[in-house]
Amino acid sequence: MVILEEAEKILSYGETCDHCLGRFFGKRSFGLTNEERGRALRISLFLRDHLPYRPPGQCWICGDLFSRVDEWADRVIEATRGIEFERFVIGTRVPPLMAESEEIVWSDLSLAHAEPLKSEMNREVGKAVAKKTRKTADPKQPEVVAILNLAEEFVEVQVNPLFFYGRYRKLERGIPQTHWHCRACQGKGCEACNFTGKQYQDSVEELIGRPVTRLFLAENAILHGSGREDIDALMVGTGRPFVMEVVSPRVRVRDLAEVEDAVNREAEGRVSVTLERWSTREEVEIIKSTKGYKKYRILVEIDGSYSQEELQSAIRALKGAKISQRTPIRVAHRRADRVRERQVLDISITGEENSMVILEVTGEAGLYIKELISGDQGRTEPSLSGLLGRSARVCSLDVVQVQGHNEGE
Repeated sequence: MVILEEAEKILSYGETCDHCLGRFFGKRSFGLTNEERGRALRISLFLRDHLPYRPPGQCWICGDLFSRVDEWADRVIEATRGIEFERFVIGTRVPPLMAESEEIVWSDLSLAHAEPLKSEMNREVGKAVAKKTRKTADPKQPEVVAILNLAEEFVEVQVNPLFFYGRYRKLERGIPQTHWHCRACQGKGCEACNFTGKQYQDSVEELIGRPVTRLFLAENAILHGSGREDIDALMVGTGRPFVMEVVSPRVRVRDLAEVEDAVNREAEGRVSVTLERWSTREEVEIIKSTKGYKKYRILVEIDGSYSQEELQSAIRALKGAKISQRTPIRVAHRRADRVRERQVLDISITGEENSMVILEVTGEAGLYIKELISGDQGRTEPSLSGLLGRSARVCSLDVVQVQGHNEGE
């Protein structure tokens, strides 16, 4: 039989364990382990040649690695002690000499049904860990990845992140959405930042992330927001959608109501959150690419005298208009200089305050609201300032609504 001839050629390279012999035929037949395949082939060869059975010596390919499966499983259990998880997957870093040894046999004999050593090691150690811990080996959605470093004899543990979805309201001006490194030292620490490495001492990300990191015993917490508001703007109303990524959490089981309460107590008066559900990495990409509308409430100061009819006429001209905006002067140092076109979906006058006009503006994502009012030295057309023929500027800006990716128009 051809398969026995192939097995005989494999054994001619040197002492080969049943696992390695069987793995060279790992994709043939079903319901057998590689060890069972290898032992069956070895016995068949002894029967064919009418020779007494002799077990193999130390394997020249793996060094009898598979006799240590239980030992490696115990190492995984010890390395993951203190980490909450139910689903795991095993990975293996195979030493170059070991990988090269099996590849020589594959190549020389043109074997088409072989399974790599690392695949069998992943599976066998995974089965042993599952049996000892009653946890689930799940290669598709693992919470923990345990990597067997065979050459250096240790287990590296990677804890996959957690994600949850919610909305935040920013109740204090002067807070950026995410952590900013100091412009002078790029985060290294200098006199300009009082050696903190930070341009601003707090951010929405950090105000939410600090209690989250503590509750989940995590390394860090990263905020992925649906767009962002200016540092001097409030985010009020229904709040801005976000997904929080909890990095390397040692605790995975928490009630989101408990997390929400902890954040709101610690950030009281500055940031508040409503946490709605657990999320996924896929939703991070969705939320960051969503181009929903945004509604703003702005306080506008206009120079000189003007009539209500002039103001109403300018407002009517902006409602529904397509606005051509060259990258604003205030952000030109960090964004590409190009012209964008965005639409004003709605705009209305809602009142007055200290001789200033209160406007509500709903615009497409990416519409620069401050420049819609000021004109930005002609870089935004049309603008309220241009239509009135006099200078106008935003004195305060509040974001009151951000369309979520799962909301209709």
